[in-house]
Amino acid sequence: MRKRSLAALGMTVAALLIAMPALAVEPSEMLKDPALEARARTLSRELRCVVCQNQSIDDSAAEVAHGMRVAVRERLVAGDSDAAVMAYMVARYGDYVLLEPPFKARTLVLWLGTPLVLVVAGLLLFFAARRRPVVPAAPPPLSDAEKERLQSLLKR
Repeated sequence: MRKRSLAALGMTVAALLIAMPALAVEPSEMLKDPALEARARTLSRELRCVVCQNQSIDDSAAEVAHGMRVAVRERLVAGDSDAAVMAYMVARYGDYVLLEPPFKARTLVLWLGTPLVLVVAGLLLFFAARRRPVVPAAPPPLSDAEKERLQSLLKR
């Protein structure tokens, strides 16, 4: 009985740990000023980790994301506005660093890539379905003479 309760406790703790959000921001990174830290966290949620798949630098534990979070906090401590910090990060990493990149010529692939792939795939499926051979129609019913011949063959 004791093993079961220990196993249940272990599974409960594991489930709770899995359900908790990742706390990637390390205490050593946090700013003393709560207002600046709140601004840094807001900006960090809008910036993409350049090595992770669609993960903000606020959520990422990657080394690059750590460096990006530190850079954001350094710019804020230096007195930069939120827009200046974002401009600095875009200048350093490109538009890809923004989780919601602006719609412009250089970011068309980011905005239109997925819909374009879906349209092309749909067209390919459509034309492949049209090329498929048509199922022949059912044969015409037997004539009276054919029915008689069939009956005579079956009687043999």
